[in-house]
Amino acid sequence: MSTPGLNNQRNRILFPTLPRGEVVATFESYPEAQQAVDVLARADFPVDKVSIVGSDLKSVERVTGKLTWGRVALAGAASGAWLGIFFGLLLIIFSPSVSLAFVLAALLLGAGFGMLWGIVSYAINRRRRDFTSIQQVIATSYSVLVDSDLGNRARNLLASGGAEEPAPAPGWTPPAQPQHPSDPPPAPPASAPPAAAPPAAAPPAEGERPPAPPA
Repeated sequence: MSTPGLNNQRNRILFPTLPRGEVVATFESYPEAQQAVDVLARADFPVDKVSIVGSDLKSVERVTGKLTWGRVALAGAASGAWLGIFFGLLLIIFSPSVSLAFVLAALLLGAGFGMLWGIVSYAINRRRRDFTSIQQVIATSYSVLVDSDLGNRARNLLASGGAEEPAPAPGWTPPAQPQHPSDPPPAPPASAPPAAAPPAAAPPAEGERPPAPPA
């Protein structure tokens, strides 16, 4: 009887699928994408929801130099010497009675055998491959993907360098944005209507005394 959890994990390993989500940033090199993920990790972002996807994979072979007889012999001797030291140390571990002279002899035999093997291989393949190289598989661009519900937070963290924007205090209003030159000028504020002047007092009639001013 099989366990469902183990079967799901095995299927996930055997049949990998492309991650799904929202692209928050795209870079030209992998170190830049890795640095962006480090920024999210330092900001306590759930990095288990983050993926780096490389697009347009290309195989690049960088030529490091030209093969020569001396170079081939030296490389073969070095690899053979390491093999001889390995077998000599194994014999010392399992047979304490073996002296260090045996290890030195194994080293020399391994270096000689490796040098001979390298020279013979170079003599056979000289016309077909006369240079050394390093092969790499690189991508043209690298995209950082996160879950769709975390896309805005990831963009804000990358834009601010990993610093969370503080929430506005209650009752606080953001300052007015500067006006762009192409925007129309704001409308002038409506002016209050002028206050009505008090009615003029009628002149006193003939023979009447004018009213006394208020105290």
